[in-house]
Amino acid sequence: MLAVPYMQMRGGSSKGLYFLASDLPRNEALRDQVILDAVGRDARQIDGLGGGNPLTSKVAVVSKSSLPECDIDYLFVQVVVGENRVDTSPNCGNILAGVGAFAIENGLVDAQDGITIVRVNMVNSGNRCDLDVQTPNQKVQYEGDAAIDGVPGTAAPVICNYKDIAGSITGILLPTGNIKDTFDGVEVTCIDNGMPVVLMRASDLGVSGYESADELNANETLKAKIESIRLQAGEAMNLGDVTDKVVPKMSLIARPVDGGHICSRTFIPRVCHTAIGVLGAVSVATAAAMPGNVAEGIAEVPEGDVKTISVEHPSGEFSMTLTFDQQNNVTKAGLLRTARLLARGELFVPINK
Repeated sequence: MLAVPYMQMRGGSSKGLYFLASDLPRNEALRDQVILDAVGRDARQIDGLGGGNPLTSKVAVVSKSSLPECDIDYLFVQVVVGENRVDTSPNCGNILAGVGAFAIENGLVDAQDGITIVRVNMVNSGNRCDLDVQTPNQKVQYEGDAAIDGVPGTAAPVICNYKDIAGSITGILLPTGNIKDTFDGVEVTCIDNGMPVVLMRASDLGVSGYESADELNANETLKAKIESIRLQAGEAMNLGDVTDKVVPKMSLIARPVDGGHICSRTFIPRVCHTAIGVLGAVSVATAAAMPGNVAEGIAEVPEGDVKTISVEHPSGEFSMTLTFDQQNNVTKAGLLRTARLLARGELFVPINK
C-alpha cells in the first residue's frame, strides 16, 4: 500500500481530491494510475473515493508555479467514470474554486489578513485565474453567506477572475472559423472561451430544453444524435478525434423561463449535467452575446461592454460578469463560487508505485 496525503474538497458544484504534485509520482503515467486507484476505476468507484458521477470524479494537482506572474500551477484531471482512464484536456472552474484554499492550507501561498489573492496558472490550457479567498486573521474561512445553485446551504464566497481565456484549448474563440456550422442538419455554434462548447437549439433536436437531467439521460435517441454531432464538431474545432475526450461539451439551449438570459442543458460529454460547469457557462454566455449565433431570438442579452449574464440550468442559474473588448472578445470573466474542506489525511492505493 502507498499512503498519499490528500484533501477532499467541494469546489463550486463539484467535489474532488486535491493533491500536492510533490506527493504524486513525477512520471505522468504512474501519476495517472495512482489517481485512478484513489478515485476508483469502475463505474461505481466502489474501491475509491469517487462517487460514481463525473461531478465527483475530479482531481486537482497543485504546486508552486515557476511563472513569475502566478503563485501556483493547477492541473485538472477528470477521471472518466467506468472507463479506467483520465482526461487532462479540459479545465474545471468548479474544482478551481477550492484550489486557493488548498494552496494556503498547504503553505504554498501566505495568507493575508482579510482577503488573499491567489494567482493561478491553469496548466491544462495555460490561462490564468485570480482567486479572492476569504482569510480573516490569516486563516481560510469556509463559513459564510454566499449561496450558489446546485449546492445546499451557504459558504464563504470565492471570487474567480478569469483573464484572457479565449481559445483556452483550441487556440481561437471560434475554432471552426464560423459563428454557425451545420452537422447532421442541425445548426450549431462552436465556441471556446474557457471551455470548448457546442451550442444547439433544443427544439432542433426534438426536445424543449426544459427537461430534467434524468429525462434527457434516458433519451437514447437524443444522446446518439448529440454524440454524432459532437464527434463531427470536435474534428471541425481542431480537437481531433474526441471519442475518448470529455470536450467539447454539448449544450442544448432554449428561451429563459426563470428570469435568466438563456436556458441550458449541458452534456459532459454524454451525460446531462445536473447544473452547468463554470467555464462551460462562460462559453455559453459568450456565444449568446455574439451576433449571428444560434441563440439569436432565444437569448435575452443585456447591452453594453460589461454584461452580467445569467445562464439557467436544471438546478438553478449561474451568473457571471463578462467584460468585452471592441472585437467582442471577453477580456475578463468574474464569477462567484464557494468551496468547503470536507476531509484531509492519507489515502491508500493498493498498488506498489
